[in-house]
Amino acid sequence: MSTPKPRSPSAGGVSNGFRTPLQLVRTAAIPLPRFQALPARPQTAEPATKPAVALSGAAWARHYRTRLRFTDAGVIIAVVGTAFLARFVLGAPIPSAAEIPRGYWLTPALVAFAWIVALATFRTRDPRIVGVGATEYKLVINASALAFGMLAIVCLLLQVDTARPYFVLALPLGVAALVLERWIWRKWLIRQRRFGHYLATAIVVGDSDEVEYVVRQIDEKSGAAYHVVGAAIDGSNTGAVAVGDHIVPIVADFGNVASAARLMRVDAVIVAGHPKLGTKYIRSLGWDLERTSAELVLSSRLTDVAGPRIHFRPVEGLPLIHVEIPQYDGAKHILKRALDVVLASAALLLLSPLLAFIAVLVKVDTPGPALFRQERLGRNGRPFHMLKFRSMVRTAEDDLAGLLDKNEGAGVLFKIRSDPRITPVGRFIRKYSLDELPQLWNIVKGQMSVVGPRPPLPSEVQNYETHMHRRLYIKPGLTGMWQVNGRSNLSWEESVRLDLYYVENWSLAGDLMIIWRTVKIVLRPLGAY
Repeated sequence: MSTPKPRSPSAGGVSNGFRTPLQLVRTAAIPLPRFQALPARPQTAEPATKPAVALSGAAWARHYRTRLRFTDAGVIIAVVGTAFLARFVLGAPIPSAAEIPRGYWLTPALVAFAWIVALATFRTRDPRIVGVGATEYKLVINASALAFGMLAIVCLLLQVDTARPYFVLALPLGVAALVLERWIWRKWLIRQRRFGHYLATAIVVGDSDEVEYVVRQIDEKSGAAYHVVGAAIDGSNTGAVAVGDHIVPIVADFGNVASAARLMRVDAVIVAGHPKLGTKYIRSLGWDLERTSAELVLSSRLTDVAGPRIHFRPVEGLPLIHVEIPQYDGAKHILKRALDVVLASAALLLLSPLLAFIAVLVKVDTPGPALFRQERLGRNGRPFHMLKFRSMVRTAEDDLAGLLDKNEGAGVLFKIRSDPRITPVGRFIRKYSLDELPQLWNIVKGQMSVVGPRPPLPSEVQNYETHMHRRLYIKPGLTGMWQVNGRSNLSWEESVRLDLYYVENWSLAGDLMIIWRTVKIVLRPLGAY
């Protein structure tokens, strides 16, 4: 068994705000995986962070769910208790327990009980979604909303007038606290997986190209939660598949996958792509794996489709996978626009002293205006003038022709790591993305969004391939997938892939996660020049 390769919790980025491009579809008849702690890799730093005893198998999944149950219940009891005391603090001195009518205790108990039951009913602690990110948070929020919705109906029917503080205080405070609690657990889990713990071991079955693709995606995406320890390739049971530094030994051919899974005691067998033996082989493999502890996982090449757009419709003998068509109008976009206006307006108001200070610095640093206006293309290719603080000398565009041979940018982009046109103040504000702040006004005007694809130049769009024009289906963003996944360090192909992935799969929950990650990236710049 090969030693696990270290992986960064933010590698690839897609898994923190969305589902990874590798769609892992579990068959319903196969048992849950046994999460194993893999052998610890040699440590060169922070050895004290590794747990003294690493749980493995079903024991880890059970213990992790138990921890979540206790912390979820603790958060709920704390916020419900806070709301219970708030009605007395705001009205009169807190009475003793004997002075509180018995009926007053029933309401907070019912609220806490319904909330805890809703989190369990919505399977918010299912091993398949813990640590995923947006999916887990969304389930927690939906469960909380449903619990209070049902409570509102009950209180209305029974004319209970003591529940108001719980809707006003406990619900928003509790949702925020639960999401924060899950986020802390998720960070802990990702950190453990960086050291090779709490990953399900897997064998990948398929052609060599498909196996390499799946292994690469799993290694790069922390949300996959698998460590590939073997491969099964038709007609071969020796050799190895090399994916970067990860050497995956070939442990079986197609006919002996179940035997290899049983001998190696892996947690999952991942079928990559469409093996030549077809669906009958997959059905037989599923039957053979019933005698092992491994689950059967099918990988799909729907690389630009996120989980929420995939739905299953069971038909006898023909399980159908429905893939929703992306929607570029409607209620979701109205909510996105409302969020843009609120966030951009608030940011302009709060940051106005900083904006004025930066404008003065730019003016004093070099001759020229404080603001730089540049034509960009927005939604559906409509041109608009994007605002930025000027970070280059006034003659920057005239000097461009003499620098084209030094271009270090990817694809149609022009970038130079040490661009001589950048001013001293400009270098600082570009590093921390402060030069982008005037685009808040573009957002208020409706030309841009807080989160979206990178706003392109007209000259860039002229060189787009056909599929790249999908980037123009929604408004460009002040930040986006490109911003939180490396910026100028990205290749052109990766930048396009991330933008297209966002266009196809954006959500309000994903936007909020990207905004949160942007704050961290601004404080610790990566790829900004």
